[in-house]
Amino acid sequence: MMSKYHKKTILSLFVLASVCGKFSAQSSNDTIQVQEPKQDSSIVLNTEKNNFNYKRLIVPTVFIGYGVASLTVKDLKKLNFSTRDEINEHKPDHIKLDSYTQFAPTALVYGLNAIGVEGKHNFRDRTIIYGTSMLITSAITIPLKHIVKEERPDESNNLSFPSGHTAIAFASAQFMFREYKDTNFLLGISGYSLAVFTGIYRMLNDKHWVGDVVAGAGFGILSTELAYWLYPKINTMLGGKNKNTATMVMPFYQDKSIGIGLVKTF
Repeated sequence: MMSKYHKKTILSLFVLASVCGKFSAQSSNDTIQVQEPKQDSSIVLNTEKNNFNYKRLIVPTVFIGYGVASLTVKDLKKLNFSTRDEINEHKPDHIKLDSYTQFAPTALVYGLNAIGVEGKHNFRDRTIIYGTSMLITSAITIPLKHIVKEERPDESNNLSFPSGHTAIAFASAQFMFREYKDTNFLLGISGYSLAVFTGIYRMLNDKHWVGDVVAGAGFGILSTELAYWLYPKINTMLGGKNKNTATMVMPFYQDKSIGIGLVKTF
């Protein structure tokens, strides 16, 4: 059986995820929303106050701060190793579900919209937002891995910090939350459970330390928040106000690479 100490460690990840949803919901009340039909969602977003709410930075900043501190603070480093030792003692089966669950919240958003459970934005708008979030996530996590050069628990390489899978998972969960928080709050926060599952299994698969996972969660949430803030500017650049233009934007994942494709007609 796991010690009470390490049970609390895993439980804390669930608590932090639920706090993220509750805090984001509270901070969203400070933004003036204008309700319009779903097909005009790009107009809705452009008529909102586009001021970045600093409260939305608190949760990801705390997560990232913990992760960075775990690289050097003795007690946090000790927690990293003791948690790894506790996991290895029980020799859990290494499964690869975390490679798929990182995208599960986003798949749910598109699936729910396809069957008529509409979110905040239409297909075009949410695709641009999510694609932007993935680009930001990659732009943050990939260079950091090569700068920090933290060795993975399984000693396979020095690209442990931060957890890229967890960053994508929480970016996807935050995307789902932002799309459904105003219409179905419980549905909106459900994506966090999948993100937490991804983070925990990165540790059970001996690929990441606790600090890597917590930092990854912070970077993922931050990336999605930045994507929503940047969207009105990106939409204007793409000709969002010109009805004579058409734009198709699609994110893609291939051979462990994330990107975004753009086709524009005038």
